[in-house]
Amino acid sequence: MAYVAVRGGAEAIDASLEHLQYERVKHGAHVSVQTLQATMRGFLDQVMSESSLYSERLASLAMKQSEGNAEEAVFLLRAHRSTLPRLYYSTVTDAREMFVLRRISASFKDIPGGQILGASHDYLHRLLDFELLEETAADVVRKKAQFEQIDTPEESQLPLEQLPKVMDYLREEGLVREFPLNDQEPSDVTKQAMAFPTNRSQRLQTLTRGQTGTVTSLGYAGLRGYGASHPNVGEVRVGWQPIYVALEDEADPYYIGAIKLTEVESFIPVDVDEEGQQVLEFDIGYGACFGQNETKAIAMSIVDHALEVGGDSPIHDEEFVLLHVDIIESTGFISHLKMPHYVTFQALLEQIRSIKKEGNR
Repeated sequence: MAYVAVRGGAEAIDASLEHLQYERVKHGAHVSVQTLQATMRGFLDQVMSESSLYSERLASLAMKQSEGNAEEAVFLLRAHRSTLPRLYYSTVTDAREMFVLRRISASFKDIPGGQILGASHDYLHRLLDFELLEETAADVVRKKAQFEQIDTPEESQLPLEQLPKVMDYLREEGLVREFPLNDQEPSDVTKQAMAFPTNRSQRLQTLTRGQTGTVTSLGYAGLRGYGASHPNVGEVRVGWQPIYVALEDEADPYYIGAIKLTEVESFIPVDVDEEGQQVLEFDIGYGACFGQNETKAIAMSIVDHALEVGGDSPIHDEEFVLLHVDIIESTGFISHLKMPHYVTFQALLEQIRSIKKEGNR
């Protein structure tokens, strides 16, 4: 019976896959990978962040293949990532070297270099733009030409690759709690499974790979009282982060390119015992992810601090948080419920029927 069922199932699966392909093309419309890469910036950044693979081209391909299904796109990219060789590790990056596209502080109005608003949906009225329904390729070319004719005043030019961090000024005043430098090699959760308790590098890597909505929801829960972390956002910076690789036989590292990165440092007030007295200082919550993904990075900084300090709420429980933010783990386990459970359900059904018969007697 099992053999017959498997053969029949294989034919049905082939037909299902053909139907899936038909659903993608049945309207006769086509969108190229290049178009997705050029126009779906937010979706692209989310997929790259959750898959831990920075490739706009491959992320766009996964988006097209998955028909806009984020979980499926991330699954495809992670599967591809697992086949790639690990040739080198980059050197430690410093966001002070970032070529900044956007940099704001919610804690200080005046910061060295100024607030750089960059490109953001934050300042939009959330109203549908019905003109986009009629937008053509010619309209896009015309708008692009108009924007490229705008001159930037010389006095507004800044050394965008050398902007200092807001946190540095609080450190100079002794207002930020200092911790010993962690000189341990970071752990890679994609090469070795997590074991609890985790270290901070494992937590940060898992959070930056975490599903955007889940990380955001947990950060929101922390703000609503299910945690001890209610931060002031010291700085959000988005920009191109240079990446270097150092070879063993070479003294100087090699520049191999830049990735777009969002980094957030949040200030959380804490009571610290200093010579028998309770004084107020700031802890730092940290968030970073591929692309321009600011909400996730801010939420990540909240959850990072909550896991670091510990507590009684679920957001402080590293096993609860880290095992549930991963989109592939959660989607896979939920989706497996669609798979055949005939034997187990029949056994349960027979057990319930037997109990019912005994009760009727």
